[in-house]
Amino acid sequence: MTIFREYPDAEMMAIDVANQLAGELTSALDHEERVLFVVPGGSTPGPIFDDLCDADLDWSRVDVLLSDERWLPQVHVRSNTRLITERLLTGRAAAARHLPLYAPAHQPEEVLADLEANIVPNLPIGVCLLGMGADMHTASLFPGGDNLAAALDRHAPVLMPIRAKDAPEPRLTLTARVLNEALAKHVVITGQAKRAAFDRARGLSPEKAPIRAVLDGATVHWAPE
Repeated sequence: MTIFREYPDAEMMAIDVANQLAGELTSALDHEERVLFVVPGGSTPGPIFDDLCDADLDWSRVDVLLSDERWLPQVHVRSNTRLITERLLTGRAAAARHLPLYAPAHQPEEVLADLEANIVPNLPIGVCLLGMGADMHTASLFPGGDNLAAALDRHAPVLMPIRAKDAPEPRLTLTARVLNEALAKHVVITGQAKRAAFDRARGLSPEKAPIRAVLDGATVHWAPE
């Protein structure tokens, strides 16, 4: 079952989602020594991070991991790591531990095993926040991506390199299996175009609309831009 929530504007959505995430992280920490918090890149989550980074919780016991990363150095303007460093891992949240999804190498396959080995001991995901593109991708699960079928497989590994026609550089993504094992799962969407794409996706297969692969049990938050 998917829960769908509408908001009058993106600012109100950001505040509400940040409060929900903070509550879920706090609840998880009441029962576990550490919690794994997975977050997206892109433009939509930035305001959520701005509201969340000063939440009053024990960030020193939170591990922050991107759902996916462009294969670019952190200093690059398109780096998702740069985004979360500047907007999430600051304020109180600076105490969180960041699990990298990028290491200096020409291709993700060269360091895949090392990155995965750093993530596996911290699974499953406690709280997961995802976005969605107008092409119905989520994380870096792109329609037409070269390894999409493998990344959607229920026996998939933790990480999968993905190359897609509309992605200028290689990506590294958590697979659908790992995302779906999250104890709490949220998807944030803004704008009429993405709302229409989301509505279309619900009638398509995960191969054509990868967002479909992670909707079961998720709460979807939508606001106009």
